[in-house]
Amino acid sequence: MRIIIKLFITTNMAEFLDLEDKIVKMLRTVYDPEIPVNVYDLGLIYKIDVSDNGHVTIDMTLTAPNCPISDFIFEDIRSKIESIEEVNGVDINLVFEPAWDKSMMSKEAQAELGLL
Repeated sequence: MRIIIKLFITTNMAEFLDLEDKIVKMLRTVYDPEIPVNVYDLGLIYKIDVSDNGHVTIDMTLTAPNCPISDFIFEDIRSKIESIEEVNGVDINLVFEPAWDKSMMSKEAQAELGLL
């Protein structure tokens, strides 16, 4: 009996990790048209929560508070994440704490932008 329960828990965890991986892969396809680096590697995604029913909540920021194309970026994120079969909805929360800076970028993003 314990083995079955462990396998069930392991299977659920594996499914969760697989969904998390799919979400990150989709986020890596979303670009700010003014910057040739995706929003995930730019460090704009602060938190990704996935509920048991497949609802995704993303806390993110922008490189500048008055970004004129923020609506485009949010809609791109929403449509791509919602295209994942296991996802049943997406909420995007715009946050500015902590304030974004270039140290939040991945090493790959910093290299792409010539900051290394």
